Amino acid sequence: MTSTGDATAARGDLDAAFAETVRRTGASIAALYLLDPDQQLLYLEVLCGASAEIAAPWARVSLAAPAPVADAARENQLIWLGSQEEVAHRYPRTAMALPYPLAMAAAPVTGVRRWGALLLVWPATRPPYMTGRERGHIVSRCRTLARLLEEGAERGGHRLPATAPRVVAPVPAHGSVSPEMAAADFVERLPGGSCSLDLEGRFTYVSTGACDLLGRDADQLLGTLPWHSLRWLDDPLYEDQYRAAVLSRKPVSFTACRPPDQWLEFHLYPDASGISVRLVPSGALPPSLAAPRGTADAAMPARVGQLYQLVHLAAGLTEVVGVQDVIDLIADQIMPAFEAQGLVLSTADAGRLWITGHRGYTPDAIERLDGLPLDTDFTPAGRTLASGIPAFFADAPEMRRLYPEAPQVSGKQAWAFLPLIISGQPVGCCVLSYDRPHAFPAEERAVLTSLAGLVAQALDRARLYDTKHALAHGLQQALLPHLLPEVTGLQVAARYLPATRGMEIGGDFYDVIRLGDSAAAAVIGDVQGHNVAAAALMGQVRTAVHAHATVGTSPAQVLFATNRLITDLGVDLFTSCLYAHLDLAHRRATLASAGHPPPLLRCPDGDTRPLALPPGPLLGIDPDAVYPMTEIPLPLGTLLALYTDGLVETPGTDLDDSIADLAHHFADADHRDLNLLIDGLLKKASAARQRTDDVALLVLHHAGVTPA
Repeated sequence: MTSTGDATAARGDLDAAFAETVRRTGASIAALYLLDPDQQLLYLEVLCGASAEIAAPWARVSLAAPAPVADAARENQLIWLGSQEEVAHRYPRTAMALPYPLAMAAAPVTGVRRWGALLLVWPATRPPYMTGRERGHIVSRCRTLARLLEEGAERGGHRLPATAPRVVAPVPAHGSVSPEMAAADFVERLPGGSCSLDLEGRFTYVSTGACDLLGRDADQLLGTLPWHSLRWLDDPLYEDQYRAAVLSRKPVSFTACRPPDQWLEFHLYPDASGISVRLVPSGALPPSLAAPRGTADAAMPARVGQLYQLVHLAAGLTEVVGVQDVIDLIADQIMPAFEAQGLVLSTADAGRLWITGHRGYTPDAIERLDGLPLDTDFTPAGRTLASGIPAFFADAPEMRRLYPEAPQVSGKQAWAFLPLIISGQPVGCCVLSYDRPHAFPAEERAVLTSLAGLVAQALDRARLYDTKHALAHGLQQALLPHLLPEVTGLQVAARYLPATRGMEIGGDFYDVIRLGDSAAAAVIGDVQGHNVAAAALMGQVRTAVHAHATVGTSPAQVLFATNRLITDLGVDLFTSCLYAHLDLAHRRATLASAGHPPPLLRCPDGDTRPLALPPGPLLGIDPDAVYPMTEIPLPLGTLLALYTDGLVETPGTDLDDSIADLAHHFADADHRDLNLLIDGLLKKASAARQRTDDVALLVLHHAGVTPA
C-alpha cells in the first residue's frame, strides 16, 4: 500500500518537471491535461502562467471535442497552430473562446499508456513556425512527463481527476532582482501611479500615486480584485482587458472613468509572473467609451469568466446536428463544467415529457420519470415549464418540502430544472442533478438560465434535423434492394454505409438483376448530393436501369436510355453509374460506365487490378451521350468488386493510389464468405478517417454450379 506522502512526492516531481518544461519551451502559458479513468474526458491537472479562474471553461474537455488538446490526445500527434488566423481556420470554437493573438501547440503525453496531452501557448510575437528542434524538444518533455506519471501511478498518485487544477509558478530564468526597497523607491519617483497584479488579477503592490488616483488606501486594495474593490471598474469590458493581457502576453491599454468625472488611462504590461500597471490621468472623455455604469448599488454584471464559459458552450451548441449530439454535448461539456453528476433531457410531445437522453440515473428511475404530463406536480418540471422560470434545489429537504416523492425516485441531493422554451412554447426540460448538496450561486444560476435558452434552440433544430434525416433515410432504405436475387453459379454480397458526418444521406445505390437462369446484371451508382432529392432520384435511376435491363438491352443501351430519362426530368443532379452484364453460361462479362470509378477484377490465379473501362459522361448531362462497352472473360473463380467513390476518396490522397490500395486488400481477402470479405474491405478503407460521403459496395463471385 502506498502512502499519502508518496502520492504528494509524485505530484511534486510532476509539477517540477512541468514548470521546467514551461521554462525550456519559452511558453507563456501551459496546461497538462490527463485522461479520466473512462478515457473519454480530459481534465486539467496542472496549470502555469494563468489563473484557474481563466482556465475554468476549459477545465474539462471531451476527448471527442474539436479542440487542439483533444485532437493531440486522440490522434497521438503534435498539433501546431502558429497564429490566431490558423486557430480560427482549424478550430473555430477555440478561436471564438480565445479571441487573442497567440500561438499554441498541443502534444500527446504518451508512454507505456496514453496519459493525456500538454498544451503550450506563446504570444503572437514568436515566429509562426516550429522548428524541428523545437518539435523534438516538446516531444521529449512529454515523454518525461509520461514517465513521471507512470512512476507516480506506481506510488499511488495521479489516479483520480483533480477537483481543481494545481497552479504552479514558472521556474525563474535568471538570478535575483534588485533589492525591494530600491525598486519601491524607483516606482515612487515616477509620475502618475503604478501597481502590480498577480496572474489571478489581485493587487500585490500599489504605489502612493496609484492610491491617490484610485481613491483607496493600499490596505483596501492589496489582495483584492480591481473589479471587486473598485466598483467603477466592475464591468466585463475592463476585466476582459486584464484577460487579454494574461493570455496574449502583449501590452494592453484602456481608459476608465472614476466617478464623477476623472478619466484614467491604464497601461498593462504582462509577463509570466504577473502584470505591471501604469496609471495616468486622461485629458478628456474618449468618444469610443460609454458613460460609466450605474451606481454602486446597481446589480453586479456577470463575471467575464462565466461569460467566456457561456460563449465556449454556446459555440459547441452551434455545431450539434441531431438530438443525440445535443445530449452528448451536455453530458461531455456542460455537466463537467458545472460539476453535475446526473442529467435528464426531456422533450415535450403530445402533452408529455419524454426522456430523450440521460446520465447518472438507474433504469428504474428513468422508467418512473419518462412520460410525465407537462403539468405534472410529481417533479418541478411541470411548474418550471408553465412559468418559464428555472427552479434550483440546493438539497433534498428543500425538494422534499414541495415534491415529497421526487428525491426518493432520483436518489440525488441537488437539482437544477431548466425550462427549454422557444417563442413561448415548451420544447422540453433539462435537469442537472448532484449526488451531494450543491449551492447555486447567483452567477451560476444566471449562466445556467442563459444556457437553457441556447440548449432549447439547439434541441429544436436537432429535432427538425432528425425528422428530415429519418424521412430521407427511410426513403433511401425503401429504395435499396432488401434482398438480392439468387442466380445459379453467382455468389453476391453488398453493403451500404451512410456518411459519418453531415446529413448521412446520399444517393449511392446498387442492384443485382436476374436475367434468366444463367445471366444477371450488376449495377452500382452514385447520385450527386446528400439529401431527400438525391435519395428520390436514386430510386428513379435504379427503377429505370431495372426496367431497361429486363427487356434484354445491352449495357450501352441501358445507360443511354437511363441518361435520356434523367435529362428529360430536368433535375439539377448528376449521376455516375456502372453496369455489368454477366453471362455465366458463356463465361464473359460486358461492362459500360457513366463516369464511375473502375471496378476491381480478381482473376482465379489471384491477379487483381482495376479494369480500365472507357468512361462515358455522367448521367444527366448530355441527352445524346454514348457509352462504350468493354467485354472481358469471366472464368470460374473470378471476383468483381463494384464500389462508389466514398470508399476510396480521401482528402489529400491521390485517387489512383487509393484504388490501388483497395485492390491490394481485395487481392488478399478470403472469398469463402463474401460478407466477411466486405467487412474487411470497409474496415481497412475507413481506418483512421471519418467518411464524408456514403459508400456502396457490391462483390460478385462466379462460383459455377454447385454439384448436387
